[in-house]
Amino acid sequence: MIALLLALGSSLAYGCADFLGGLGARKAHVLRTVMIAAPASLVVELLLWPFVGASFSADTLAWGAASGVASAAAFALLYRTLAIGPMNVLSPVTALVSAMLPVGVGLLQGEHLGAAGLIGLPLALAAVVLVSAGHGAGSARPSRTALLLALGAGAAIALQLVCLHQAPSDSGVAPLIVGRAVSSAVTLAAAGLLYRRLGPEKPAYAMSAAAGVLDSVANLLFLLAARSGDLAVVAVITALYPAGTVLLARGVLAERIHRGQLVGLGTAAVAVSLLALA
Repeated sequence: MIALLLALGSSLAYGCADFLGGLGARKAHVLRTVMIAAPASLVVELLLWPFVGASFSADTLAWGAASGVASAAAFALLYRTLAIGPMNVLSPVTALVSAMLPVGVGLLQGEHLGAAGLIGLPLALAAVVLVSAGHGAGSARPSRTALLLALGAGAAIALQLVCLHQAPSDSGVAPLIVGRAVSSAVTLAAAGLLYRRLGPEKPAYAMSAAAGVLDSVANLLFLLAARSGDLAVVAVITALYPAGTVLLARGVLAERIHRGQLVGLGTAAVAVSLLALA
């Protein structure tokens, strides 16, 4: 149950972070947004160090660095995807892709689910798909470029989560610190190389920083959830984050929520209940 609650908290934080990051990327080049979000995320994790602890072994450094490279790609691809929009379609596409790889890794590592889990897991995956049901009449359809970016973002998110899970369980917050340090360095280096292409727009500082802070909280909650539960279950619950993005897009941007998405939210509630029993 603790792992489930942590995963739900991670999902909520990811959904809010993605919404703010997507809005920030609409106001300035995506790298300008990530240049603020990634270091802001690192600051939060450094502040958590005294409370959560950290152990920097060789394995922790390796898996943390790998998660950081994946995180840098995820930041840039996801925020660019959501900036193009529509958020209520593209966010769930990234979520579905980001759920499948960790589920496969968890099952290959020998994780087993009870009867309730065997029903709840596919229901949760179905919920992710249903939440993306924004293809009815009058809804905006994503471009091919946006869909490709969404698929890439989902794969990068999945790699980040798997790498964090592979880090030693007694490493505390160290994998997150290493990962964010690497992703910040990669982002700043890319911004330096592409400085002339970034355009004159000023980034949305507060919005971008808030996205980074929330992403950091989401990563920590995921890490704690994965350490106390099954990766296959935690990854799917975390992948329900589009629900938060969709609801915020509806309330703030007036993007439509269709019947399929409402069914998906209800299906997600049933799936979470079953996984809690599992």
